[in-house]
Order: sequence, then structure tokens, then C-alpha cells
Amino acid sequence: MNPPADRRPRFAPAQRRAHRATAALMLTCLATAACLYLPPLAQLVGRRRLVAAVHEWSGLLLPAPLLLALATRAMRRDAVRLGRFTAADRTWLRTVRRRRPGPRPAGKFNAGQKLYAQWTLGTMLVMLGTGLLMWCTGLAPAVWRTGATFVHDWFAFAVAAVVLGHLRMAYLDPEARRGMRTGAVNRAWAEREHPQWAERD
Repeated sequence: MNPPADRRPRFAPAQRRAHRATAALMLTCLATAACLYLPPLAQLVGRRRLVAAVHEWSGLLLPAPLLLALATRAMRRDAVRLGRFTAADRTWLRTVRRRRPGPRPAGKFNAGQKLYAQWTLGTMLVMLGTGLLMWCTGLAPAVWRTGATFVHDWFAFAVAAVVLGHLRMAYLDPEARRGMRTGAVNRAWAEREHPQWAERD
């Protein structure tokens, strides 16, 4: 079904499902990590083995929604967009850093969204690798597992902070949330926030 004339398509169903599944798995990983790491929460929740199992399997499944969505053309096109920085992205970052008012050049994704996507993919790989070293004790010597635990723990704090920032930005932009929920956005919003995408696509 086509969106109304004042709205334009932004995300395909597979992309929206992948986003929801990734969000659910990421929040599950963070919640279970908090229950494993923070003594008050650990005592409140109990069932440490079950919480650890949920944490481990959620972490292993975390890349699955993205990999499945990459079977669609829409997701592959957006993956290329998210991985490519342009002159407009550098201008966008300069205007944000200098807090200049007014419109900022952006394609379908602005530079902040591209950095967030790249950070998420990178940390997902780091967390998966260090998690496997911690989980499968026969894979590496004890000193590697100690290092993996250190990296995993500190990256978890960083991931929690960045996810909170992402949620805050989504809360402040209801039209962006609507686009992820319904697949379409208001044309005026697209022209204001992503003018190059509004003009070309």
C-alpha cells in the first residue's frame, strides 16, 4: 500500500523488523549484563545461570537480524549509504560541532546516524569475539580470557552510554520514530532534515 501524498517511503518492512529485533536483543544483552555485573540487581533477580544463558544467546543472535535483512535490496542499498562518508557529511559534522543554526546537508542518513551505525557494527563484532573467548574456555589461554573480560566489560559500559544517547535522540525526533515504525515520513521533515535524499530519491 502506498503512503499518502504528504508522506514518503523511508524504510522497507524487512529493515523495520531488523531494527526491532536488533533493539530487543541489544536491550536484553544490556539488561542481563546489568543483572550479572551489579550485585544489587543480581540479588534481586537471582537465577544467575538462567540470566547468563539468556545473555549469551542474545549476544550470539545479535548479528542475525542484520544478516537476514541484507538479503533485501533496500537493506543492501542503505548499508552502502551508511558506510560511505561524503563532503556533505563532513559539513554536517562541522555545523554540529560549531553549533551553527540552520539547515544541515544530509542524504538519507546524516553523519551522526552513519557514525552510530558503524560504531554499532564494530562493537557488535568486538563483543561477539570477546564473549566467545569468555564463554568457550578451551578456545584460548587464560591470559587471553582475562583480556577479553576486561575489553568486554568496558565496551559494555560504552555501548550502554551510546544506546542511551540513541534513545534520547529518537525521543527528541518523533517523525524519525514514526518513519521507523510505519516506514514513511512527512515530506516536509525529509526536506528539512535530509534535503539531499528528499531531492534525489
